[in-house]
Formats: sequence, structure tokens, C-alpha cells
Amino acid sequence: MAQNFEQALHHGIVVFDGPMGTELYRHHIFTNRCFDELNLTDPALIRQVLTDYRNAGADVLTTNTFSANRVVLEKYGIADKLTAINEAGARIARELADESDSETKIFVAGSVGPIPQGTATDVELEAMILEQVDPLVKGGADFILFETLPSRDAMERCARAMTKRPDVPFAVSCTVISGKESASGEPIARLLAPMPEDCATPIAFGLNCGVGPDGILEAVEEAVHVTTLPLIVQPNAGTPKGFEGRQIYYCSPEYVATYAMRFVNLGVAAVGGCCGVTPEHIREIVKMVKPLAKGRTARTALKAVQPEVEEKPETPLSDRSRLGWKIAHRLWVTTVELVPPRGYDMSETIEKSAKLHRFGIDAINIPDGPRASSRISPLVVAQKILREANIEPILHFCCRDRNLIGMQADLLGCAAFGIRNLLFVTGDPPKLGHYPDATGVFDTDSIGMCAVQRRLNRGVDLGGQSIDPATQTVIGVGLDPTSLDRKRERERFKAKIDAGAEFAITQPVFDPDALLTFLDEIGDCPIPIIAGIWPLASYRNAEFMRNEVPGVVVPDATMNRMRAVSKQSKDDQLKVGIDIAREMIEAIKSRINGVQISAPFGRVEIAMAVLR
Repeated sequence: MAQNFEQALHHGIVVFDGPMGTELYRHHIFTNRCFDELNLTDPALIRQVLTDYRNAGADVLTTNTFSANRVVLEKYGIADKLTAINEAGARIARELADESDSETKIFVAGSVGPIPQGTATDVELEAMILEQVDPLVKGGADFILFETLPSRDAMERCARAMTKRPDVPFAVSCTVISGKESASGEPIARLLAPMPEDCATPIAFGLNCGVGPDGILEAVEEAVHVTTLPLIVQPNAGTPKGFEGRQIYYCSPEYVATYAMRFVNLGVAAVGGCCGVTPEHIREIVKMVKPLAKGRTARTALKAVQPEVEEKPETPLSDRSRLGWKIAHRLWVTTVELVPPRGYDMSETIEKSAKLHRFGIDAINIPDGPRASSRISPLVVAQKILREANIEPILHFCCRDRNLIGMQADLLGCAAFGIRNLLFVTGDPPKLGHYPDATGVFDTDSIGMCAVQRRLNRGVDLGGQSIDPATQTVIGVGLDPTSLDRKRERERFKAKIDAGAEFAITQPVFDPDALLTFLDEIGDCPIPIIAGIWPLASYRNAEFMRNEVPGVVVPDATMNRMRAVSKQSKDDQLKVGIDIAREMIEAIKSRINGVQISAPFGRVEIAMAVLR
């Protein structure tokens, strides 16, 4: 367990709580009140808000002292209570943190917001900062969080004041608006530059408020490259909209948490929320990012090769499998996806695979717990298909369910069974399936597993030890050309190739223009791309794909075509779905190296009809 907050930032992922202001507003405390004074007049309410955040799984509780500075409190005629308000705010949060039965330590952030400058001199502003810092520390704050700062000057002023309190750790967080700039128009590189010599060095920089998750993402992408300090990211829950005199934030917990995962994958040390974020949002963030805490990426998991160990030459791609031979020669590949059964009777799966083999399909794709479902081991299914249907499997290998030791064991098991074609995917969060309380492991991601497998192909394991013989695996990865964050998807695809990927299979694509545009953005792709094609079985199937399958975008034109036949028979709807799939292949075939056809509801005849 980390003993202090700075250690926590460097060991795992820290989840902050959400805002105090909008939560108090949700509790019917309106803006004509001094929110900070509630530490004295209604401590039970403040305690309740912080308890909700603590119970949601937050690692950091932030004091209700954002505006408890002399300038603001004087407007309410209570500046004489400044010390008592700040100390009480810290004490409430400290008590709740210490009462927690959490396995990990809960930290208290002493919140200090921007102080209106007015006619105050720098010396006077420094004094006002410290008169708020001192009682926060006395009340039990682990560190000071200067948040929602509007400019670099404000950040430096806080850091300069903290030279007078060298033993007090602090972080400075600024507000960004559209265009990756502060409210005063300063770029990220300026905001997060190292502090000058006359300032104390913060333990972390932060970005908070101003914009929602999507708006802050671009700033985060740049911020992780311009500072070596840990980064704390706390966006708003989108942009508020007025409704009957109230300001409502509409971003769902799932939406905010999805972006929190993106921030973490970019290298952010801590995530949380600002205006509009609720305990429900924090609970969802905890569920989705905590499994990533054990390892942000697999690329750091590889131990250095032992001095006496030499990497062996990799087996040529064309010699590893029949699929590898076709990929190496850039020949057209056809595969069909079959989902493993829920039980253990695999006779029907084997029969379908054999039928597809006779039809001329090159390989059978076997998903690994799609949409966080629990089914028979896909490794066992792959072995049975290879031996009894005489067709090569492409085994999807999910990083969600096993730690690195278990994953390496399964990779060696695949090699022992002769399963040579693997498609590495990070995996859907457990929440998506029927077992939402299951723990996702996520020791690594698909990029890291490519690196692990490539090392095994060279005869070296995770620990840098020699294995003999080396594995002979064809390394595949997933690709999402309709990703909302196309830049990130391109960067991750490049990273997968750099880590060892030798072919890619896309998510089901329903919009040929989207795929072609994405391929244009990639440019000259060094590995073959196989397009995922899903023949829609009905209008209802189209609605399901559009609304409930992560990463799949069904365009309006396709929905309209399926809707037009929705009152007709199932066979008529299926015929239109097959036509759409065929048209999709025709539109993209000159730019890809093959197709993976899904078999809706396990009906391989549909996949065969698309190819026929």
C-alpha cells in the first residue's frame, strides 16, 4: 500500500472523487449560499456527499473548501471564519477516509480554488493562499490541490507560495477550453512546462473543468508528451443544458468512464470528475479503470533477456501455418467467425467448421468471451476444430481474464496443440456481460501481448528465459476503423505493428466509406487487413448491432434499407442483409486482403451465401 499520495501516483491508477458544488446543488443547496460555510453549518450534508464518493470507490476525497478564501468569504461577511471553515472541511474528509475499510489508503486533497486577484498584490495573494493551506493541513489533508486555475501565472503563484511550506506536497490543476488552451489562451506546452527556480515543484499537474471528456481528450494527448510529472485528469460530465431553471449534465456514467479508460491508456496517473460528475460516474470509472492499474501496457512487462540467452531467428511467416503462407504472399483470405457454445457439447461447432472447410473457407475465427460472455474455453474449441474438422482456427486471445503468467502459459499451450494463428484483443469490460461483478485482470493489452508473443517466437519468455523450441505463431490484432477517436486508433494500430502484429481483422464494417477513409489515413499499411463483415439477419438484428455492440457503427443508410423491409418476412430481410454485405465487399475488396464473415446466430449458411 502506498504510504503517501506521491507514491500512489507512481504505483497504479488513482481515482479522484467528483465535484462538491454540483452535488450540493443536486441536494437542493442553491447558488445564493456559501457552499464552503456548510462545513460548519451542515457538516452532515458534506459528510454524506463525501461518503457517497468514498462508497463509489474513490481513492481521493476532496475537501469542500474550493472557495474558502478571504476574498470570497468577505462577500458573505464570514471572512473571520476562514480558518474554521478550512480546518473543518479537511477534518470531515479525514474522518471519512480513516473510517474506510478499503484495502487501499484513501487520501484527502485540500481543495484551493483560484483567488480573485482584484487589486491585491502578489505578496497579498500569496498570504491568502497560505492562510487557506495551513488549516487544511492541520485538519488532515494529505496534499493540497490547487484546482481550476485559469492561467500559468496563477499556477506559478501557487507554486511560489508553497516554497514557504516545503514539507507540504501539492498539485496544480488548470482549466482547459476548446482548442487545447487555457481560459487565458495559453497552450498546453506553456501550462505544463517545468516551474521556474523561484517556485516549488508540484508532485503532479492536472487538467480539470472547462470541457467534457471528449473536449479534454485532445489536451490530454498533448499533455502526456510535454510533462514528466504525473497527470491528473478531471473533466466535466459534458456541457450542461438548461432545463426548467436547472443546469443538467447529460453524459452517462458509461460514457465518462470510457473516456477515463482512454486517459489511462494514454498514461494518465489519476482520473476523476468535475462539474456534473456524480458518485454513479465515479463508481463506473472505478469499475473500468481499476483493472488497468496492474499494468497500463504489456510493453513494460518483458524482462531483459538473461545474459546467456540469445534470441533465435523467427520461423518465416509463410512456414508457420497455411494462413501464414497466404498472408505472407498477400493472397485473398476468407474466414468465418463461430462463437464457442455455452455448454461443452462441441459436435455442432465441429460439424459447421467441417462444412465451411468443404466450402473452401481458409480458417475459422473463434472469439474469446465476446461481450464479456462466459463460454467454453476457446482454446479447447480451437484444438477440436483443428483436429476434427481439418481447418485452421484463428483463436482470439483476450487480455481481460488472465494475468501475464496465465496468458504465457496459454500461449505455450496453443503452441503445443499446433494452434498457430492468434488474434490478440484487449477484451470488453466484464460489466458488458452477464457477470458484471467479475474482476477484469488487464495485466496488459493487445499491444503488449503482441510483444510477448513475438519474444516467444524468438525463443524467449516473459522472464527473459530461453524456451526451446520457439513458438511459431502468426500474430493478428483487431482494428476499429469507425472508432470515435480515430487518431488514437491509428496510433494504437501503429504500436501493434511495431510490437509484432502481422495481420489485422477489423470490427464489423457497415460503411465502406468509413473503412476506405481510415485506410487512406493509415497510408501504406505494412500488414494485410482483413475486413469484418456482418450480414444483417433482420432489422431487429441491425438495431442490436447499432445500439448494443461496442465498436460497431451501422450508418443511417443501412438502417433505412433494413427498416424498409422490416414488415416483410425474415427471409426477405435476410436477403437484403446479404445483399448489403456483398455490396460492402465489392466496394472495399481492392483495398483489403480478405474478409471475415460473421455467422449470425451460428447460421453458417448465411456466411456462405455472402461469399457465394
